[in-house]
This record gives sequence, structure tokens and C-alpha cells, in this order.
Amino acid sequence: MIKNISNLGDAALYCDFGMEVNRETNTKVIEYFKSIKKENIDGVNNLTPSYNKLIISFDLKKINYQQMKKLIENINIDIHDNLNNKKIEIPVCSDQNFSLDIKRLEKKLKLSSEKIYENFFNKEFFCYMTGFIAGMPILGDLDKKIRAKRLETPRVKVPKGSVGLTEQFANIYTFESPGGWNIIGNTPLNIFDSSNEKNPNLINPGDSVIFKRITKDKYENYNV
Repeated sequence: MIKNISNLGDAALYCDFGMEVNRETNTKVIEYFKSIKKENIDGVNNLTPSYNKLIISFDLKKINYQQMKKLIENINIDIHDNLNNKKIEIPVCSDQNFSLDIKRLEKKLKLSSEKIYENFFNKEFFCYMTGFIAGMPILGDLDKKIRAKRLETPRVKVPKGSVGLTEQFANIYTFESPGGWNIIGNTPLNIFDSSNEKNPNLINPGDSVIFKRITKDKYENYNV
């Protein structure tokens, strides 16, 4: 449940679910996110879920902070809505042209590349949130054996489709972007489709993801 509700500026409400970053806490965030979205509250402009927070932006011409706070405190949470979450397989090529940081990880983790991949592929990850760049899924939790810090100096350009690791999380770069995650492969799938106005994200908070290793040949001929 929400531990605290406070205002964030004049036209936003900040729901705090605690300090823990884990699947249980994030599931509560997602339950509120989906339930509020389903209510279609007049005046709500945007909902932004994160690991353990939910920010609700609203139109002051239609609703004020106290009214919004009361609505959130009394909203009916649909705990069964999570049954609609998807399980998605993501093909990833770990050819040396795509695994930009595997040598760094071998050194930092004191593991061979195959051991790193063994602890990454065919495991189920949970989507905590999307963000930083449009549609980028933040996925957890990595096996403790393959957790590593960000790059000391972020790259100016990380290729679209890159799969990265940092601490307990994995991500997928939906666009070419600056970034400091450890890149271990690339997917040929389009994770974010800007032409799809209703559902641009392939992966949404609450979904499960399993990464499947593919060859470079399969990568190059994917969807051909």
C-alpha cells in the first residue's frame, strides 16, 4: 500500500511506496498505476510509475491536490489486473560486434563470458518500469554473480537495440542514446514503436521478459 502521499509542485501528486526496490513493492506501484489509469479520472494528465514511487500529474483547472489525494486514497485497486501481464521472449545476439563490454565484465566479475551469458539467458526478468528514453524497459533482478557497476565514462552513443546490465538491472536501448550500462548484446526486435499511438511499448511495467540467445546469422536475417 501507499506509505505516504504528498504534493510535487502545484500540479502533481507523489505516491511513496517505501524505500525497497523489489518485485513485491513494484507490483503494488503497478496495481495503483493500472487501477488509476482504468478509472480515467478527469483532470489526470500523466501517470509515471518507477521502482517504488508513482507520480500523478493533473490539470489544476479540473482538479486540485486535495481532491486528487482523496480519490487516490479511496480508489478501488484491482489486484487481478496483473493477470493481463505478458511474458515476452527477446532474441539477443551476443556476437563480439554487439557485446561491447563483455571483456570488461569478465575482468570485473572474474567470470568467463560463457558463464556470464549462462547466468543471463533463459532467466525470467520482471519489468519494474519504463523510462529514461521512450519505452526503455528496466528489468530485474540479475543474478548476483553478474551484477556490475556502470561504466566510469558513459558512451556518447549506445546503438539502438543494445542490451545492458547495471547493478541488479538489465535494460534495452530503444533508440541510439548516450549511456553507461554494460552492453552484452543486441536485439533485432523493435522495442518501441512510435507509430503505435495506443501501445507503443513492446514491454510494459509488470511484464516478464526472457532473453534468448541467437546467432549473428539469425540476427541479420530476422524478419527478412
